[in-house]
Amino acid sequence: MYAKLYSSSVLGIDGYIVEVEVDISNGLPVFDVVGLPDSAVRESRERVRAAVKNSGSQFPLQRITTNLAPADLKKEGSSFDLAIAVGVLAASGQVSPDRTEGILFLGELALDGTLRSLNGVLSMAMAGKEAGFRRLFLPAANAEEARLVEGIQVIPVCTLQEAVALLNDEEPPSAAEEEGSPIPEVEQALEDFADVQGQAHVKRAMEVAAAGMHNLLLIGPPGSGKTMLARRLPSILPEMTMQESLEVTKICSTAGQLSHRGKLVSHRPFRSPHHTISQPGLIGGGVIPKPGEVSLAHRGVLFLDEMPEFSKKALEVLRQPLEDREVTLSRARAVITFPSEFMLIGSMNPCPCGYFGYEEDRACTCTPHQIRRYRSKLSGPLLDRIDIHVEVPRVDYQTLSETRPKETSETIRERVHRAHAIQSKRYRGEKLLHNSVMPPSLIRKHCQLKKEARNLLKQSFDSLGLSARAHDRILKLARTIADLAGEEAIDTPHVAEAIQYRTLDRKWWE
Repeated sequence: MYAKLYSSSVLGIDGYIVEVEVDISNGLPVFDVVGLPDSAVRESRERVRAAVKNSGSQFPLQRITTNLAPADLKKEGSSFDLAIAVGVLAASGQVSPDRTEGILFLGELALDGTLRSLNGVLSMAMAGKEAGFRRLFLPAANAEEARLVEGIQVIPVCTLQEAVALLNDEEPPSAAEEEGSPIPEVEQALEDFADVQGQAHVKRAMEVAAAGMHNLLLIGPPGSGKTMLARRLPSILPEMTMQESLEVTKICSTAGQLSHRGKLVSHRPFRSPHHTISQPGLIGGGVIPKPGEVSLAHRGVLFLDEMPEFSKKALEVLRQPLEDREVTLSRARAVITFPSEFMLIGSMNPCPCGYFGYEEDRACTCTPHQIRRYRSKLSGPLLDRIDIHVEVPRVDYQTLSETRPKETSETIRERVHRAHAIQSKRYRGEKLLHNSVMPPSLIRKHCQLKKEARNLLKQSFDSLGLSARAHDRILKLARTIADLAGEEAIDTPHVAEAIQYRTLDRKWWE
Protein backbone atom coordinates (compact mmCIF):
# COMPACT_ATOMS: atom_id res chain seq x y z
CA MET A 1 0.00 0.00 0.00
CA TYR A 2 1.51 3.25 -1.16
CA ALA A 3 0.51 6.93 -1.22
CA LYS A 4 2.23 10.08 -2.42
CA LEU A 5 1.40 13.63 -1.29
CA TYR A 6 3.13 16.99 -1.34
CA SER A 7 4.11 19.41 1.37
CA SER A 8 6.51 22.33 1.58
CA SER A 9 9.19 23.89 3.76
CA VAL A 10 11.39 26.97 3.73
CA LEU A 11 15.07 27.21 2.82
CA GLY A 12 16.38 30.69 3.51
CA ILE A 13 13.30 32.78 2.79
CA ASP A 14 12.09 30.78 -0.22
CA GLY A 15 9.70 27.88 -0.10
CA TYR A 16 10.40 24.56 -1.82
CA ILE A 17 8.17 21.56 -2.52
CA VAL A 18 8.70 18.29 -0.63
CA GLU A 19 7.34 14.99 -1.92
CA VAL A 20 5.95 12.88 0.94
CA GLU A 21 5.87 9.14 0.13
CA VAL A 22 4.23 6.70 2.54
CA ASP A 23 4.54 2.93 2.20
CA ILE A 24 2.75 0.45 4.46
CA SER A 25 3.91 -3.18 4.39
CA ASN A 26 3.58 -6.29 6.52
CA GLY A 27 5.95 -6.64 9.42
CA LEU A 28 6.49 -5.48 12.96
CA PRO A 29 4.75 -2.16 13.71
CA VAL A 30 7.54 0.36 13.03
CA PHE A 31 7.18 3.96 11.89
CA ASP A 32 10.27 5.32 10.09
CA VAL A 33 10.83 8.78 8.55
CA VAL A 34 13.74 9.05 6.11
CA GLY A 35 15.04 11.83 3.87
CA LEU A 36 17.43 13.76 6.16
CA PRO A 37 14.85 14.78 8.79
CA ASP A 38 15.87 16.90 11.76
CA SER A 39 14.66 16.30 15.32
CA ALA A 40 11.36 18.14 14.81
CA VAL A 41 10.58 16.03 11.73
CA ARG A 42 11.55 12.74 13.42
CA GLU A 43 9.31 13.59 16.36
CA SER A 44 6.39 13.94 13.93
CA ARG A 45 6.01 10.14 14.16
CA GLU A 46 4.61 10.40 17.67
CA ARG A 47 2.50 13.46 16.89
CA VAL A 48 1.00 11.77 13.82
CA ARG A 49 0.36 8.49 15.66
CA ALA A 50 -1.49 10.21 18.52
CA ALA A 51 -3.35 12.65 16.23
CA VAL A 52 -4.65 9.86 13.96
CA LYS A 53 -5.94 7.84 16.94
CA ASN A 54 -7.51 10.85 18.65
CA SER A 55 -9.22 11.93 15.42
CA GLY A 56 -11.30 8.75 15.20
CA SER A 57 -9.21 7.06 12.49
CA GLN A 58 -7.34 3.76 12.67
CA PHE A 59 -3.56 3.88 12.87
CA PRO A 60 -2.22 0.81 10.99
CA LEU A 61 -0.21 -1.61 13.12
CA GLN A 62 2.20 -2.44 10.30
CA ARG A 63 5.58 -1.32 9.04
CA ILE A 64 5.29 2.33 7.88
CA THR A 65 8.06 4.01 5.91
CA THR A 66 7.82 7.71 5.08
CA ASN A 67 10.26 9.29 2.64
CA LEU A 68 10.71 13.05 2.27
CA ALA A 69 12.19 13.95 -1.12
CA PRO A 70 14.53 15.41 -2.26
CA ALA A 71 16.43 13.14 0.10
CA ASP A 72 19.71 15.06 -0.12
CA LEU A 73 18.23 18.25 1.40
CA LYS A 74 17.91 18.43 5.16
CA LYS A 75 14.30 18.89 6.33
CA GLU A 76 13.43 20.85 9.43
CA GLY A 77 10.30 22.05 11.15
CA SER A 78 6.84 20.66 11.72
CA SER A 79 5.11 21.66 8.46
CA PHE A 80 5.06 18.04 7.21
CA ASP A 81 2.81 16.63 9.97
CA LEU A 82 -0.48 17.02 8.10
CA ALA A 83 0.93 15.55 4.88
CA ILE A 84 2.41 12.54 6.70
CA ALA A 85 -0.85 11.90 8.59
CA VAL A 86 -3.01 12.12 5.45
CA GLY A 87 -0.45 9.94 3.65
CA VAL A 88 -0.76 7.24 6.29
CA LEU A 89 -4.56 7.34 6.02
CA ALA A 90 -4.40 7.28 2.21
CA ALA A 91 -1.99 4.34 2.15
CA SER A 92 -4.22 2.43 4.59
CA GLY A 93 -7.34 3.05 2.49
CA GLN A 94 -9.09 5.49 4.84
CA VAL A 95 -8.70 8.37 2.35
CA SER A 96 -8.91 7.99 -1.41
CA PRO A 97 -5.44 8.68 -2.90
CA ASP A 98 -7.09 10.27 -5.95
CA ARG A 99 -8.59 13.01 -3.75
CA THR A 100 -5.12 14.21 -2.68
CA GLU A 101 -3.89 15.04 -6.19
CA GLY A 102 -3.05 18.68 -6.89
CA ILE A 103 -3.16 19.57 -3.17
CA LEU A 104 -0.37 20.98 -1.00
CA PHE A 105 -0.63 19.97 2.67
CA LEU A 106 0.86 22.16 5.42
CA GLY A 107 0.39 22.03 9.17
CA GLU A 108 1.72 20.97 12.56
CA LEU A 109 -0.42 18.49 14.47
CA ALA A 110 -1.17 18.54 18.16
CA LEU A 111 -1.71 15.22 19.91
CA ASP A 112 -5.48 15.69 19.84
CA GLY A 113 -5.44 16.25 16.07
CA THR A 114 -5.79 20.03 16.00
CA LEU A 115 -3.60 22.03 13.64
CA ARG A 116 -1.20 24.69 14.90
CA SER A 117 0.00 27.72 12.93
CA LEU A 118 3.31 27.78 11.05
CA ASN A 119 5.98 30.30 10.15
CA GLY A 120 6.88 30.96 6.51
CA VAL A 121 3.44 30.12 5.07
CA LEU A 122 3.64 33.00 2.57
CA SER A 123 6.85 31.58 1.06
CA MET A 124 5.42 28.06 0.95
CA ALA A 125 2.19 29.23 -0.67
CA MET A 126 4.21 31.08 -3.33
CA ALA A 127 6.24 27.92 -3.99
CA GLY A 128 3.01 25.91 -4.29
CA LYS A 129 1.55 28.33 -6.80
CA GLU A 130 4.74 28.30 -8.90
CA ALA A 131 4.74 24.48 -8.85
CA GLY A 132 1.18 24.40 -10.22
CA PHE A 133 -0.79 23.25 -7.17
CA ARG A 134 -4.49 24.14 -7.30
CA ARG A 135 -5.41 23.83 -3.63
CA LEU A 136 -3.72 24.34 -0.29
CA PHE A 137 -4.75 22.63 2.98
CA LEU A 138 -3.32 24.45 5.98
CA PRO A 139 -4.16 25.57 9.56
CA ALA A 140 -7.01 28.06 9.77
CA ALA A 141 -4.73 30.48 11.66
CA ASN A 142 -2.54 30.82 8.53
CA ALA A 143 -5.36 31.11 6.00
CA GLU A 144 -5.36 34.91 5.67
CA GLU A 145 -1.59 34.97 5.18
CA ALA A 146 -1.80 32.31 2.45
CA ARG A 147 -4.58 34.25 0.69
CA LEU A 148 -2.08 37.00 -0.04
CA VAL A 149 -0.97 34.68 -2.86
CA GLU A 150 -3.48 34.85 -5.67
CA GLY A 151 -4.15 31.89 -7.95
CA ILE A 152 -4.26 29.05 -5.40
CA GLN A 153 -7.38 27.99 -3.48
CA VAL A 154 -6.81 28.14 0.27
CA ILE A 155 -8.69 25.54 2.33
CA PRO A 156 -8.35 26.29 6.06
CA VAL A 157 -8.80 23.36 8.43
CA CYS A 158 -8.76 23.29 12.22
CA THR A 159 -8.29 19.54 12.82
CA LEU A 160 -7.06 16.42 11.09
CA GLN A 161 -10.59 15.03 11.31
CA GLU A 162 -11.90 18.03 9.37
CA ALA A 163 -9.22 17.61 6.68
CA VAL A 164 -10.12 13.93 6.26
CA ALA A 165 -13.83 14.78 6.00
CA LEU A 166 -13.11 17.37 3.32
CA LEU A 167 -11.05 14.88 1.32
CA ASN A 168 -13.74 12.21 1.52
CA ASP A 169 -16.63 14.54 0.62
CA GLU A 170 -17.49 15.56 -2.92
CA GLU A 171 -17.47 19.32 -2.37
CA PRO A 172 -15.44 21.42 0.08
CA PRO A 173 -17.41 23.92 2.19
CA SER A 174 -18.07 27.27 0.57
CA ALA A 175 -15.91 29.09 3.09
CA ALA A 176 -12.89 27.23 1.74
CA GLU A 177 -13.32 28.81 -1.68
CA GLU A 178 -12.97 32.38 -0.49
CA GLU A 179 -9.97 34.15 -1.92
CA GLY A 180 -8.64 37.39 -0.59
CA SER A 181 -6.48 40.12 -1.99
CA PRO A 182 -3.49 41.73 -0.28
CA ILE A 183 -4.62 43.92 2.61
CA PRO A 184 -2.23 46.68 3.61
CA GLU A 185 -1.19 46.56 7.22
CA VAL A 186 -2.38 49.42 9.39
CA GLU A 187 0.25 52.15 9.50
CA GLN A 188 2.15 52.54 12.76
CA ALA A 189 2.28 55.88 14.52
CA LEU A 190 5.73 57.37 13.83
CA GLU A 191 7.67 59.94 15.82
CA ASP A 192 7.93 63.38 14.21
CA PHE A 193 10.93 65.57 13.39
CA ALA A 194 8.94 68.52 14.71
CA ASP A 195 9.86 67.28 18.21
CA VAL A 196 13.58 67.91 17.57
CA GLN A 197 14.93 71.27 18.71
CA GLY A 198 17.77 72.67 16.61
CA GLN A 199 20.14 70.34 14.69
CA ALA A 200 19.03 71.78 11.33
CA HIS A 201 22.17 70.52 9.54
CA VAL A 202 21.62 66.99 10.89
CA LYS A 203 18.00 67.02 9.71
CA ARG A 204 19.23 68.08 6.28
CA ALA A 205 21.74 65.20 6.23
CA MET A 206 19.00 62.77 7.20
CA GLU A 207 16.75 64.16 4.45
CA VAL A 208 19.52 63.54 1.90
CA ALA A 209 20.07 60.04 3.31
CA ALA A 210 16.35 59.23 3.06
CA ALA A 211 16.07 60.67 -0.46
CA GLY A 212 18.72 58.30 -1.86
CA MET A 213 18.66 55.55 0.83
CA HIS A 214 22.25 56.39 1.81
CA ASN A 215 24.04 55.09 4.91
CA LEU A 216 24.59 57.61 7.70
CA LEU A 217 26.88 57.93 10.73
CA LEU A 218 26.08 60.36 13.58
CA ILE A 219 28.98 61.44 15.81
CA GLY A 220 28.47 63.54 18.94
CA PRO A 221 28.56 63.70 22.75
CA PRO A 222 25.97 62.03 24.99
CA GLY A 223 22.59 63.77 25.09
CA SER A 224 22.98 65.58 21.77
CA GLY A 225 19.96 63.79 20.24
CA LYS A 226 21.58 61.12 18.01
CA THR A 227 19.14 58.36 19.01
CA MET A 228 16.15 60.71 18.96
CA LEU A 229 16.98 61.79 15.41
CA ALA A 230 17.62 58.25 14.16
CA ARG A 231 14.31 56.95 15.50
CA ARG A 232 12.48 59.63 13.52
CA LEU A 233 14.04 58.70 10.20
CA PRO A 234 11.27 56.19 9.25
CA SER A 235 8.75 59.05 9.41
CA ILE A 236 10.26 60.67 6.30
CA LEU A 237 10.81 57.53 4.24
CA PRO A 238 8.39 56.98 1.33
CA GLU A 239 5.83 54.19 1.36
CA MET A 240 6.91 50.81 0.05
CA THR A 241 5.77 49.56 -3.33
CA MET A 242 3.68 46.38 -3.52
CA GLN A 243 6.77 44.38 -4.52
CA GLU A 244 8.75 45.75 -1.57
CA SER A 245 5.86 44.95 0.81
CA LEU A 246 5.75 41.36 -0.42
CA GLU A 247 9.52 41.00 0.06
CA VAL A 248 9.40 42.33 3.63
CA THR A 249 6.29 40.30 4.52
CA LYS A 250 7.97 37.15 3.22
CA ILE A 251 11.03 37.71 5.42
CA CYS A 252 8.92 38.49 8.50
CA SER A 253 6.78 35.39 7.92
CA THR A 254 9.87 33.16 7.62
CA ALA A 255 11.37 34.62 10.80
CA GLY A 256 8.08 34.29 12.71
CA GLN A 257 7.82 38.05 13.21
CA LEU A 258 4.66 38.75 11.22
CA SER A 259 2.55 40.77 13.64
CA HIS A 260 -0.66 40.71 11.55
CA ARG A 261 -1.23 37.50 9.61
CA GLY A 262 -3.13 38.09 6.40
CA LYS A 263 -1.91 41.68 6.01
CA LEU A 264 1.03 42.98 4.05
CA VAL A 265 3.72 44.85 5.97
CA SER A 266 3.37 48.39 4.63
CA HIS A 267 5.70 50.28 6.98
CA ARG A 268 9.44 50.12 6.40
CA PRO A 269 11.25 48.02 9.02
CA PHE A 270 13.26 49.75 11.73
CA ARG A 271 15.61 47.35 13.50
CA SER A 272 17.72 48.41 16.47
CA PRO A 273 19.63 45.42 17.88
CA HIS A 274 21.48 45.61 21.20
CA HIS A 275 25.25 45.96 21.01
CA THR A 276 25.72 42.50 22.58
CA ILE A 277 24.27 40.82 19.46
CA SER A 278 26.34 37.98 18.03
CA GLN A 279 27.67 37.76 14.51
CA PRO A 280 25.07 35.12 13.44
CA GLY A 281 22.31 37.20 15.05
CA LEU A 282 23.30 40.20 12.98
CA ILE A 283 24.06 38.55 9.66
CA GLY A 284 22.00 35.36 9.95
CA GLY A 285 23.09 31.78 10.52
CA GLY A 286 22.37 28.39 11.99
CA VAL A 287 22.70 24.82 10.70
CA ILE A 288 19.89 25.69 8.32
CA PRO A 289 20.45 29.48 8.15
CA LYS A 290 17.76 31.89 9.27
CA PRO A 291 17.65 35.62 8.44
CA GLY A 292 19.51 37.97 10.76
CA GLU A 293 18.92 41.62 11.60
CA VAL A 294 20.37 42.84 8.29
CA SER A 295 17.70 40.87 6.42
CA LEU A 296 14.91 41.77 8.83
CA ALA A 297 15.81 45.41 8.05
CA HIS A 298 15.44 44.81 4.28
CA ARG A 299 13.91 47.88 2.56
CA GLY A 300 14.11 49.72 5.86
CA VAL A 301 16.56 50.97 8.48
CA LEU A 302 19.17 49.14 10.58
CA PHE A 303 20.10 51.39 13.50
CA LEU A 304 23.27 50.55 15.43
CA ASP A 305 23.33 52.75 18.50
CA GLU A 306 26.81 53.21 19.96
CA MET A 307 28.51 51.37 17.09
CA PRO A 308 31.95 51.00 18.76
CA GLU A 309 30.29 48.98 21.54
CA PHE A 310 29.46 46.23 19.03
CA SER A 311 32.09 43.53 18.61
CA LYS A 312 34.55 44.19 15.82
CA LYS A 313 33.71 40.87 14.15
CA ALA A 314 30.00 41.75 14.10
CA LEU A 315 30.72 45.13 12.52
CA GLU A 316 33.10 43.75 9.90
CA VAL A 317 30.54 41.23 8.60
CA LEU A 318 28.41 44.22 7.57
CA ARG A 319 30.82 44.97 4.75
CA GLN A 320 29.41 42.41 2.31
CA PRO A 321 25.70 43.30 2.74
CA LEU A 322 26.49 47.02 2.57
CA GLU A 323 28.28 46.52 -0.74
CA ASP A 324 26.27 43.69 -2.35
CA ARG A 325 22.83 44.35 -0.79
CA GLU A 326 22.55 40.65 0.04
CA VAL A 327 24.02 38.07 2.41
CA THR A 328 25.37 34.76 1.17
CA LEU A 329 25.81 32.00 3.76
CA SER A 330 27.53 28.78 2.69
CA ARG A 331 26.83 25.49 4.42
CA ALA A 332 27.84 21.91 3.61
CA ARG A 333 24.51 21.09 1.96
CA ALA A 334 23.31 24.47 0.73
CA VAL A 335 24.31 28.01 -0.19
CA ILE A 336 21.61 30.45 0.91
CA THR A 337 21.25 34.09 -0.07
CA PHE A 338 19.17 36.54 1.98
CA PRO A 339 18.21 40.00 0.68
CA SER A 340 19.60 42.84 2.79
CA GLU A 341 19.05 46.16 1.07
CA PHE A 342 18.83 48.50 4.04
CA MET A 343 19.90 51.92 5.26
CA LEU A 344 22.58 51.69 7.93
CA ILE A 345 22.26 54.41 10.56
CA GLY A 346 25.02 54.38 13.14
CA SER A 347 25.71 56.58 16.13
CA MET A 348 28.81 56.94 18.27
CA ASN A 349 30.54 59.17 20.77
CA PRO A 350 33.90 60.76 19.89
CA CYS A 351 35.55 58.79 22.72
CA PRO A 352 34.62 56.28 25.48
CA CYS A 353 33.57 59.00 27.92
CA GLY A 354 31.90 60.95 25.12
CA TYR A 355 33.36 64.42 25.60
CA PHE A 356 36.54 64.55 23.51
CA GLY A 357 36.40 67.75 21.48
CA TYR A 358 33.64 69.16 23.71
CA GLU A 359 35.72 70.19 26.71
CA GLU A 360 33.62 73.36 27.14
CA ASP A 361 30.85 71.07 28.43
CA ARG A 362 32.88 68.57 30.40
CA ALA A 363 36.53 67.54 30.47
CA CYS A 364 37.43 64.35 28.59
CA THR A 365 38.91 61.71 30.90
CA CYS A 366 40.11 59.27 28.21
CA THR A 367 43.73 58.52 27.42
CA PRO A 368 44.94 58.71 23.79
CA HIS A 369 45.27 54.91 23.76
CA GLN A 370 41.64 54.47 24.91
CA ILE A 371 40.43 56.89 22.23
CA ARG A 372 42.38 55.11 19.47
CA ARG A 373 41.15 51.72 20.61
CA TYR A 374 37.55 52.95 20.77
CA ARG A 375 37.56 54.46 17.29
CA SER A 376 39.47 51.56 15.73
CA LYS A 377 36.33 49.42 16.13
CA LEU A 378 35.14 51.19 12.96
CA SER A 379 37.64 50.18 10.30
CA GLY A 380 38.50 52.23 7.23
CA PRO A 381 36.71 49.87 4.80
CA LEU A 382 33.54 50.03 6.91
CA LEU A 383 33.64 53.84 7.15
CA ASP A 384 34.19 54.00 3.40
CA ARG A 385 30.84 52.25 2.92
CA ILE A 386 28.97 54.84 4.97
CA ASP A 387 28.02 57.65 2.61
CA ILE A 388 27.30 60.43 5.10
CA HIS A 389 29.25 61.32 8.26
CA VAL A 390 27.70 64.14 10.28
CA GLU A 391 28.53 65.72 13.61
CA VAL A 392 25.74 66.17 16.17
CA PRO A 393 26.80 68.86 18.69
CA ARG A 394 25.17 69.61 22.02
CA VAL A 395 22.11 71.87 21.87
CA ASP A 396 22.26 75.04 23.98
CA TYR A 397 19.51 76.22 26.34
CA GLN A 398 18.30 79.01 24.08
CA THR A 399 17.63 76.56 21.24
CA LEU A 400 15.90 74.11 23.57
CA SER A 401 13.60 76.83 24.93
CA GLU A 402 12.41 78.01 21.49
CA THR A 403 8.65 77.72 20.96
CA ARG A 404 8.49 78.38 17.22
CA PRO A 405 6.86 75.51 15.29
CA LYS A 406 9.40 73.23 13.61
CA GLU A 407 9.25 71.62 10.19
CA THR A 408 7.23 68.42 10.39
CA SER A 409 8.14 64.99 9.08
CA GLU A 410 5.26 65.21 6.62
CA THR A 411 6.79 68.28 4.95
CA ILE A 412 10.22 66.64 4.70
CA ARG A 413 8.63 63.43 3.49
CA GLU A 414 7.01 65.25 0.55
CA ARG A 415 10.42 66.41 -0.68
CA VAL A 416 11.87 62.93 -0.19
CA HIS A 417 8.93 61.43 -2.08
CA ARG A 418 9.54 63.78 -5.04
CA ALA A 419 13.20 62.72 -5.12
CA HIS A 420 12.21 59.05 -5.05
CA ALA A 421 9.75 59.66 -7.90
CA ILE A 422 12.59 61.15 -9.99
CA GLN A 423 14.77 58.10 -9.28
CA SER A 424 11.93 55.70 -10.05
CA LYS A 425 11.51 57.33 -13.46
CA ARG A 426 15.26 57.42 -14.08
CA TYR A 427 15.81 53.74 -13.30
CA ARG A 428 12.73 52.39 -15.03
CA GLY A 429 13.69 49.06 -16.54
CA GLU A 430 16.74 48.72 -14.27
CA LYS A 431 17.02 46.38 -11.28
CA LEU A 432 17.44 49.19 -8.77
CA LEU A 433 15.32 51.84 -7.12
CA HIS A 434 17.67 54.33 -5.45
CA ASN A 435 20.80 56.37 -6.16
CA SER A 436 22.77 54.65 -3.40
CA VAL A 437 22.90 51.35 -5.34
CA MET A 438 23.96 52.72 -8.73
CA PRO A 439 26.64 50.56 -10.38
CA PRO A 440 29.64 52.27 -12.03
CA SER A 441 28.06 52.06 -15.49
CA LEU A 442 25.03 54.07 -14.37
CA ILE A 443 27.18 56.51 -12.36
CA ARG A 444 28.94 57.49 -15.58
CA LYS A 445 25.59 57.84 -17.30
CA HIS A 446 23.57 59.76 -14.69
CA CYS A 447 26.22 61.67 -12.72
CA GLN A 448 27.55 64.09 -15.30
CA LEU A 449 29.22 67.09 -13.60
CA LYS A 450 29.52 70.64 -14.78
CA LYS A 451 33.07 71.84 -15.34
CA GLU A 452 33.34 73.79 -12.04
CA ALA A 453 31.89 70.89 -10.09
CA ARG A 454 34.36 68.48 -11.71
CA ASN A 455 37.30 70.70 -10.76
CA LEU A 456 36.09 70.91 -7.16
CA LEU A 457 35.81 67.13 -6.92
CA LYS A 458 39.30 66.68 -8.37
CA GLN A 459 40.84 69.07 -5.85
CA SER A 460 39.03 67.38 -2.96
CA PHE A 461 40.01 63.92 -4.16
CA ASP A 462 43.70 64.84 -4.15
CA SER A 463 43.74 66.90 -0.95
CA LEU A 464 41.63 64.52 1.16
CA GLY A 465 43.16 61.32 -0.18
CA LEU A 466 39.79 59.80 -1.03
CA SER A 467 39.46 56.22 -2.23
CA ALA A 468 37.82 55.17 -5.49
CA ARG A 469 34.80 53.97 -3.50
CA ALA A 470 34.54 57.34 -1.74
CA HIS A 471 34.73 59.09 -5.13
CA ASP A 472 31.76 57.08 -6.43
CA ARG A 473 29.77 57.63 -3.26
CA ILE A 474 30.29 61.39 -3.48
CA LEU A 475 28.88 61.29 -6.99
CA LYS A 476 25.85 59.30 -5.80
CA LEU A 477 25.31 61.77 -2.96
CA ALA A 478 25.59 64.72 -5.33
CA ARG A 479 23.04 63.05 -7.61
CA THR A 480 20.61 62.73 -4.69
CA ILE A 481 21.14 66.35 -3.61
CA ALA A 482 20.46 67.49 -7.17
CA ASP A 483 17.29 65.37 -7.21
CA LEU A 484 16.09 67.04 -4.02
CA ALA A 485 16.65 70.40 -5.71
CA GLY A 486 14.76 69.17 -8.77
CA GLU A 487 17.74 69.75 -11.07
CA GLU A 488 18.97 67.42 -13.79
CA ALA A 489 22.58 68.65 -13.90
CA ILE A 490 24.92 68.23 -10.92
CA ASP A 491 26.36 71.63 -10.07
CA THR A 492 29.07 72.91 -7.71
CA PRO A 493 26.79 73.37 -4.63
CA HIS A 494 25.61 69.78 -4.92
CA VAL A 495 29.17 68.42 -5.05
CA ALA A 496 30.32 70.73 -2.24
CA GLU A 497 27.58 69.48 0.08
CA ALA A 498 28.34 65.85 -0.82
CA ILE A 499 32.07 66.35 -0.08
CA GLN A 500 31.20 67.96 3.25
CA TYR A 501 29.45 64.74 4.29
CA ARG A 502 32.58 62.71 3.53
CA THR A 503 35.20 64.78 5.39
CA LEU A 504 34.17 64.29 9.00
CA ASP A 505 36.00 60.96 9.32
CA ARG A 506 39.28 62.78 8.69
CA LYS A 507 38.65 64.97 11.76
CA TRP A 508 37.97 62.07 14.13
CA TRP A 509 40.22 59.31 12.77
CA GLU A 510 43.42 61.11 11.85
